[in-house]
Amino acid sequence: MTDRPRRPPRAYRNQTFLNSKDARELRILAEYLEPKARFERLRVDDTIVFMGSARTKSREDAEEALRKAEAGEGNLEEARTNVRMSAYYEAARELAYRLTQWSKDLDPQGERRFVVCTGGGPGIMEAANRGAAEARGMNVGLTISIPVEEFDNRYVTRELAFHFHYFFMRKFWFAYLAKAVIVFPGGFGTFDELFELLTLVQTHKLRKAMPIVLFGSEYWNEVVNFDALVRHGTISARDVDLVYRTDSVEEAYDWIVLQLAEHALGQPGPML
Repeated sequence: MTDRPRRPPRAYRNQTFLNSKDARELRILAEYLEPKARFERLRVDDTIVFMGSARTKSREDAEEALRKAEAGEGNLEEARTNVRMSAYYEAARELAYRLTQWSKDLDPQGERRFVVCTGGGPGIMEAANRGAAEARGMNVGLTISIPVEEFDNRYVTRELAFHFHYFFMRKFWFAYLAKAVIVFPGGFGTFDELFELLTLVQTHKLRKAMPIVLFGSEYWNEVVNFDALVRHGTISARDVDLVYRTDSVEEAYDWIVLQLAEHALGQPGPML
């Protein structure tokens, strides 16, 4: 008895094809459609995005590392810097907690409004996801595949944990659902995301209001001289007002809630 010929795999199950350059369009489309399906199923309408350094440590971890460095185990200067910068971790955690509590109280017809969203990594991202989780709120993590050590951000809601290959698709989901953005001190990745959003707002490619907070005046005033850009004529004076600067969790919370009430919820400020 002759063996039946083996059937070739269907195209949508052909891993060789799906991983090839010929299927790139399908992979890109998948990184649009699969997150879209999950957001719709879980009724996540919009987000508050937290950005900042993946290297920022919690106060507890930073102080423990400092104790070790003082005992001769590690770089003392680096440990002291980490303790100083840990204030931003704790601020992001507290702000995410408070905004999540506020958003949960809205509950418009069972929809999840103003869900905390991060890049799903460690540092400031972990802090924001942690604060949202401590407030018993769902939160989003948009991770990206990069050749670095694996990290574990256990605070991201499992059903809203995403893993992207294409940076531009990840950036799409940051911008598309965002109704406000809070940017803590960060490095190249934070700058990339911040200035892309500022460009979209400046050129009116984003038609919605997009409140942007720069948290940490000492850091931002040193690393970005917006006034120099105005002085050199490369941006206009009004472009400086695209961001709101503060060092206070209270101020950041009040300003964001006010902006969201006015622009996203259609409520005048005095009703808050």
